[in-house]
Amino acid sequence: MAKRSHRKTSRGKKILRIVLIILLILVLAIVGVAVKVYLDVSGSVGNTYESVDRPDSREVNFDEEEPFSVLLLGIDTGDLGRNEQGRSDTMMVATVNPQENTSTLVSIPRDTYVDIADEGTQDKINHAYAFGGASMAMDTVSEFLDIPLDHYVSINMQGIQELVDAVGGVDVDNDLEFEQDGHTYNFGRIHLNGEEALGYLRMRHEDPEGDYGRQARQRAVVEGVIDQATSLSGVTQYRGILDAVEDNMRTDLSFANMREIALDYREAFSNVDQLQLEGEGFMQGGVSYQQIDEDNLAEVQETLQEQLQ
Repeated sequence: MAKRSHRKTSRGKKILRIVLIILLILVLAIVGVAVKVYLDVSGSVGNTYESVDRPDSREVNFDEEEPFSVLLLGIDTGDLGRNEQGRSDTMMVATVNPQENTSTLVSIPRDTYVDIADEGTQDKINHAYAFGGASMAMDTVSEFLDIPLDHYVSINMQGIQELVDAVGGVDVDNDLEFEQDGHTYNFGRIHLNGEEALGYLRMRHEDPEGDYGRQARQRAVVEGVIDQATSLSGVTQYRGILDAVEDNMRTDLSFANMREIALDYREAFSNVDQLQLEGEGFMQGGVSYQQIDEDNLAEVQETLQEQLQ
């Protein structure tokens, strides 16, 4: 009986060792995949880094979870390897306050009439990028909103199309039937691929709300991309998302910055207040501009200043 018991014990140890080996292999496989994803992400994000020359800009200490601001630019050209500079077709400013766990997103009309920083001229705010790239765009918006602008993220139209395709398309609630670039956009809930999303974002002349309506569609597509990218299906398609980002996005945020923001600021992104700068259109020299209402501007400035403390 003792021998039989010994055999059972020996067999049990062998089975346990086999189970442990299998578990170890699974753990190593999972860690290997995680490491690969981490390296892929860090490599792709590293390739998007492009600093700006702004001697008077402040340094945000992300380790101390200080509030920060970022200028979001949608560039109206195809690839970042273009010969022309392009213009910022979309301009938004985001402020993030981890102490209050709040964020604010402000949309700026592309035709807003402002003083162009370092140029000594007045023009449409989206021309600042064409004149001097991200640096001049940041300085111009910073002076206009009377806040420090700490960082920027720019993505061109080709990148938006590739991002939408990479996440399998986006669903939006369309409240205006129209046609654009050979595509028909019906009323109600619609699904858009990358090419259709570009047409959806470009249309403004048929919209009774003009550029304000287009900005609302831009926010809807951005939200759709985020929803898809953070879903299980989006996570499994991370390589396509990274390819779209790497080829078409530029930012002065390092991978270390982004990692700290993702880990320590994430709760602030769950409470986003969206604001819209509004004004009246006017013509000057045969060109249309937007003059932002002074009270509206002052209110937005105060909100952003409070966010940044």
